[in-house]
Amino acid sequence: MQGLLIAGRYRLAESIGSGGMGRVWRAHDEVLHRAVAVKELTAALYVSDSDQAVLLARTRAEARAAARINHSAVVTVHDVLDHDGRPWIVMELVEGNSLADAVKEQGRIEPREAARIGLWVLRALRAAHSAGVLHRDVKPGNVLLGRDGRVLLTDFGIAQIEGDSTITRTGEVVGSVDYLAPERVRGHDPGPASDLWALGATLYTAVEGRSPFRRTSPLSTMQAVVEEEAEQPHNAGPLGPVISALLCKETERRPGAEEAEQMLAEAAEGRRPNAAQAFVPTRTSGLNGPGDTGGYGTPVSAGGPATGASEAGPAGPGTSPGGPSGVGPTAVGPAPGAHGDGRPVRPRRKLRTLALVVAFAAVLGGGAAVGFQEWNNSRHHTGAHNRTNPGPASSASPGGGQDRDTGTVPDSWETHHDPLGFSISLPKGWKRQVYGINGALKQIDYTPDGGKHFLRISIDSSPDFANAYEHQKDLEQQLQRLVGYKRVIMEPKVYRDRDGSLWEYTWTALKKDPPYVPGPRHAIEETYFSREGTEYAIYMSGPAADWPTTGKQFKWVLQSWQQPSQTR
Repeated sequence: MQGLLIAGRYRLAESIGSGGMGRVWRAHDEVLHRAVAVKELTAALYVSDSDQAVLLARTRAEARAAARINHSAVVTVHDVLDHDGRPWIVMELVEGNSLADAVKEQGRIEPREAARIGLWVLRALRAAHSAGVLHRDVKPGNVLLGRDGRVLLTDFGIAQIEGDSTITRTGEVVGSVDYLAPERVRGHDPGPASDLWALGATLYTAVEGRSPFRRTSPLSTMQAVVEEEAEQPHNAGPLGPVISALLCKETERRPGAEEAEQMLAEAAEGRRPNAAQAFVPTRTSGLNGPGDTGGYGTPVSAGGPATGASEAGPAGPGTSPGGPSGVGPTAVGPAPGAHGDGRPVRPRRKLRTLALVVAFAAVLGGGAAVGFQEWNNSRHHTGAHNRTNPGPASSASPGGGQDRDTGTVPDSWETHHDPLGFSISLPKGWKRQVYGINGALKQIDYTPDGGKHFLRISIDSSPDFANAYEHQKDLEQQLQRLVGYKRVIMEPKVYRDRDGSLWEYTWTALKKDPPYVPGPRHAIEETYFSREGTEYAIYMSGPAADWPTTGKQFKWVLQSWQQPSQTR
């Protein structure tokens, strides 16, 4: 294509960059006699007609988004044109390379220079946010370093413009996995704070030479974003506290753009920003023996989503729509070292990843989809259960044949005395499987058919919410992108003389949710707190067509349930 004349005006010279979506060419504007950069949407050549329409819309959105921003640190868009049935973007040519290239070549960037780069990226983001534009893909590869010393932010290809209808499919999350903010992994809508998180991760990569959350697969990377604190940077110097402040898991605890700009300016001058310390979590004293700090985080208390028991939606101590067990956010406790009721706090702990499957419905590239499928397969082969992918169904019924509703647990049912101390009655043939044991959180499944129908018991001895109803309301936010999600009921309810909440809902499983048979599903959950503060969730799910049976079985399960004796 070298030498090709586009729109009778722009002659392509050589390729100067490429990615999964397109290729950037150095070109010559033969009307104005200047060098320009021309972005070719190569991905449109290899996708279906429906996906091509989405890609074209994204390219046009990139041009519109960038055109709304007037700032010297944002790459200027000169023109958008059609050629060969595809849109091409004509942009300002920046002579230099990307921050990603610089890190690759140099190993890492000196802290003061990284702070200067971050300062200009932040100014570009402030201008974008003021124009109602979220970038949503801030990363080293999209930060350009001009030979003249300029720093520019480019590639608004997946930007979101306030007031525009979305051009992504329902349930999609787009962006580079390493730099997705935790709230985006959980399925929440992004905001300006999400771009600032990505800036923090970008600066970490600049000074350390590696991404703070990169793991062996897209799934494990996304889990790390939500579950784990980044290892403290060793080479950040005065920039270290700023990076840590930007990487706070909770959006409300991150600095705003104005505060971040001041801190970056100080770091660029070689001064340690004192204001950053207010945003940096303090290390807690160890609860697991000498020297155990419990990780890089503040004490936690009631206040973040706990974990749960649903496979296609949050259930009780919580889960995600088809997502693997992971993590929820934590909140600062009422005082260092103690909960409001005097109980000692726990250091930041792993919980669960909310809405992870919703995130993996995103256009993140083939690697993410393949990685998720491989992760799913390994879960199934080891006997573990995934909420949306519990295993191939081997029975069309919930097991146990037909039992008459006499108002009591059927005589034909078997009592299971679980090793965790609780007991439950179920129809014959239901088998126990460990979904996950993770510190204070323990989740056990019972199923007759590999997960087509199943019961999940979730026990959290260190819950993050003060009551079950508020927890369920928070978890429901994760389900809004499920196809056909509909709440049947959610209401506070007393169970066994304890405050609890009952939640029932339906949704439609898709072909991309193996091994479900595509079609409507129905779920119900009872969550309550014991006198000692342990949160219990009792959750059942099955095909909607079987609900008359499943609904009765759930009632009998609640009648038979006995929590561990030590917390009764």
